[in-house]
Amino acid sequence: MSGILFDRPETVTDHLLDTEHLAGRWSAQDGDLLTAVPTGGDLYLLKNILHDWPDEDCVRILATCRTAMAPGTRLLVIDAVLPGDGTPHPAIALDIVMLMPLKGRERTAAEFEDLLKRTGFRLNRVLPASSVSSVIEAQAV
Repeated sequence: MSGILFDRPETVTDHLLDTEHLAGRWSAQDGDLLTAVPTGGDLYLLKNILHDWPDEDCVRILATCRTAMAPGTRLLVIDAVLPGDGTPHPAIALDIVMLMPLKGRERTAAEFEDLLKRTGFRLNRVLPASSVSSVIEAQAV
């Protein structure tokens, strides 16, 4: 397996991936995910990205990813997923924090599904993790 770390120039410069275990299995590329991402990947991963942004920017990010992806390519989104029924969740406090400096927010599975549908993806499943985050698996249609 090999991968590309794609992020802002300052993030790519300060990465922590130069380990013996990963040597030769990845490359770094800087850019702006609001405008273009590398094409031709088998899998795309957005980790703790979408919660930083309001819906309209999430649509831009997801649409940019979808443009780079062939139909059937999977997208994994790792972010907190709030319960849709108001059940207490540790990410509710994080939701308030995200609104203050970034205008971002935490979302329910239904809200993620809406963003994904609007940008050419089908939600396959949401897998809760042992942390605040969950893994949202989607597929380009």
